[in-house]
Amino acid sequence: MLMRKNKDFNPNNCPVTYCLNRIGGKWKPVLIHLIRKGCNRFSMLQKAIPDISKQMLVNQLRELEDDNILQRIVFAEIPPRVEYELTELGLSLLPVIEVMEQWGSSQMELSCES
Repeated sequence: MLMRKNKDFNPNNCPVTYCLNRIGGKWKPVLIHLIRKGCNRFSMLQKAIPDISKQMLVNQLRELEDDNILQRIVFAEIPPRVEYELTELGLSLLPVIEVMEQWGSSQMELSCES
């Protein structure tokens, strides 16, 4: 498994840097948002984010799992079924994700009016 370059990079002990090391980037906030909305299976996430590669999706889900933000649940069925859910720590991020969603919505409306 590849080690993330920036996971522990925080020379000034900054809380914003710490947060961005865990959930920053192009895909992690989107994944958290989609999983909270019920899009909790790998194939559903792939369909919801057509621009993400399979390997990138795997890596981002693993990192979120390693950081205890997501929990991967494997169902003992044939064929096996895997679902993702937010952990307690992941749920504590929802106010941040909701503010991002509200800000994005308001900015999208403004850009449509221009």
